[in-house]
Amino acid sequence: MTAPVKEMLDTYPADLGRIDRQALARCIEECFACAQTCTACADACLSEERVAELRTCIRTDLDCADICETTGRLLSRHTGYDANLTRAQLEACAMACRACGDECARHADAHEHCRVCAEACRRCEQACNDLLRAMG
Repeated sequence: MTAPVKEMLDTYPADLGRIDRQALARCIEECFACAQTCTACADACLSEERVAELRTCIRTDLDCADICETTGRLLSRHTGYDANLTRAQLEACAMACRACGDECARHADAHEHCRVCAEACRRCEQACNDLLRAMG
């Protein structure tokens, strides 16, 4: 866990219940890292000479970035926690990461930024699924 995420979780004044803080912190970190990576990948795709071939990749990158950012923000709030909403958001994030990871993997041999992005998406998808399992 990076210090700021763990530190903020440790300072939360109310009981977080049975949630696995390590899985939660990892998921928050991976969501924000994936959002940044997907945003950067979309921008890099726009700089490629054959940008038309990357339209789907760009769209998938931007969708994934938005969903990951929202998921990280949602997971950072605990007051009035709604487990059903959190589960649905985690499932959506894992699905977006899977789709984006698959799309970027298709371009990874030709574009290094897509390889990096696919890996970030796989890590975030795994972190979301791990947190879902930890939630029961």
